[in-house]
Amino acid sequence: MKTTLIRGGRVIDPASGRDEIADVLLEGPRIARVGRVTRKADQVIEAEGLIVAPGLIDMHVHLREPGKQEEETIASGSAAAIAGGFTTVACMPNTEPAVDNQASAEFVFLQAERAALANIYPIGAITQGRGGKVLSEIGQLSRAGAVAFSDDGDCVANSNLMRQALEYAKMFDKPIIDHCEDLNLSLDGVMHEGYYSMTLGLPGIPAASEEVMVARDLTLAEMTAGYLHVAHVSTKGSVALIREAKARGVSVTCEVTAHHFALTDECVTSFDPCYKMNPPLRSAADVQALKEALADGTIDCIVSDHAPHASEEKEVEFSYAPFGVIGMESLLPVVVTALIAPGVLTWPQAIAKMTVNPARVLRLAKGTLSVGADADVTLIDPDASWTIDVTKFRSKSRNCPFAGWKVKGRPTTVLVAGEIKTS
Repeated sequence: MKTTLIRGGRVIDPASGRDEIADVLLEGPRIARVGRVTRKADQVIEAEGLIVAPGLIDMHVHLREPGKQEEETIASGSAAAIAGGFTTVACMPNTEPAVDNQASAEFVFLQAERAALANIYPIGAITQGRGGKVLSEIGQLSRAGAVAFSDDGDCVANSNLMRQALEYAKMFDKPIIDHCEDLNLSLDGVMHEGYYSMTLGLPGIPAASEEVMVARDLTLAEMTAGYLHVAHVSTKGSVALIREAKARGVSVTCEVTAHHFALTDECVTSFDPCYKMNPPLRSAADVQALKEALADGTIDCIVSDHAPHASEEKEVEFSYAPFGVIGMESLLPVVVTALIAPGVLTWPQAIAKMTVNPARVLRLAKGTLSVGADADVTLIDPDASWTIDVTKFRSKSRNCPFAGWKVKGRPTTVLVAGEIKTS
């Protein structure tokens, strides 16, 4: 069995509370030892000056296959994941057709196996065709390997149907990942409703369109004792609702994207469609609330919400461009630059939100360097300074709001099941 020694790095494993200079020994696809290792290994990776972390997990990506392979495929998305330092990703079901049955979930695993890069897990649709009318076959999707259920991109508007989804998913110990948006309030909005939407003359999406659905679904989660995970939280009000619900014992977790904690609606004054996403970029007050919620633990996970679009779709007037931006290859350096460097989060706190926390949400045996765990490891150079260049991305798409950013922090080596992966 092949052995790999990762020597002399700063090992940060929030799952076990470890943060120390140590060696990590891998035997085949498993972690064999963490500490001082004196034995010889078949392969040695010198990690002095690097951070050795559990393989990063992005639990919210869109890989577009099947249906829009010109924007992204499971293979190209896997390559983008590895380039961004992610060993595991969970992909949303808003493909064409939607991942709403056993065969479609198994297709995701088959394509991921062919790509042979990152671990890819499907998220099943809550409703058939994501139409919001009839529940998908939750049991069949669970047996096929779906790690959660979501109609992301659309909210389940019918409250009774959402109640049923929470109850059924609980039977299989799976979370419901909810895109919280009242479309009757969002209407034809294209950006956050506030000062800048008024100044620019663009129709707005009010914060209340998210917050009223967060409030409803927290109530339903409490009623059913189901497990709710709120996707891409973006407002101060949503944070307050989730914080209060956690305090009273509701089974709820949540996530935030890099663009929502690092950018504001002022960016839209450029009319660049790379700043158009849903939820939209919010106000500076909302961004501050998100940072505070990251620091106090209200927000559990950091995700990319990687949403590729072909260039011809995005290179139009702002109002006509589709929602969505890519982010797997820029997420880690933006976390370092916008959260760790200013002192909002420590390295262990940030790594927890991209390893053990999403693993726990999705019930995955990932996100740790404990002995016996899967040998998924990400090595990071915390001091690497570079400029984000989307022309060098492995993703098929280029709609990244952080293009041209000068950043710090970069993955150097990524191992999946003990094997070095290059994208």
